[in-house]
Amino acid sequence: MHHHAYLWTGPKTRFDDEALRRPPHPDPPPAGSRPELIERYRQVAAEFRTSDLPPLETAYWLVKPRSLVRGTWEEAKEAAAWLGERLAEYAPRFAAEHDRDPVRLARLVDSAAERLHAGGDVSCGRYLERPSYLALAVVTCSPNRAVPGLICPCA
Repeated sequence: MHHHAYLWTGPKTRFDDEALRRPPHPDPPPAGSRPELIERYRQVAAEFRTSDLPPLETAYWLVKPRSLVRGTWEEAKEAAAWLGERLAEYAPRFAAEHDRDPVRLARLVDSAAERLHAGGDVSCGRYLERPSYLALAVVTCSPNRAVPGLICPCA
């Protein structure tokens, strides 16, 4: 078991485009569906795997391009440390002052280490100067507990 890290920052409006953040349904719309529905399905099917947008389900980071992996660790504590370093790096830009609290951030990192050690995934996001958003994720791989069939992006 190992862990991959991901980071995304961008406009909140882009983050809110949930259709591009979920895998396409396995079945396309039936024949005779509205043209805009068919076109949206095609767009999502073509862009989900290649888009840098954070997926709604954390495990699906594993289907994204390998180039989006920001780090890989065997040890959960090391992966959680990366998360803590990124939170500290971006904390001055957090929109909510209470999110900058170092004690709160340390607890979040400790909790992330425990979850990763147990085979879970960790995902957190913070509003930055509006209208920006920061999304961080550390995904357990080989296998992923939430979606075991996903293949390691570094394989």
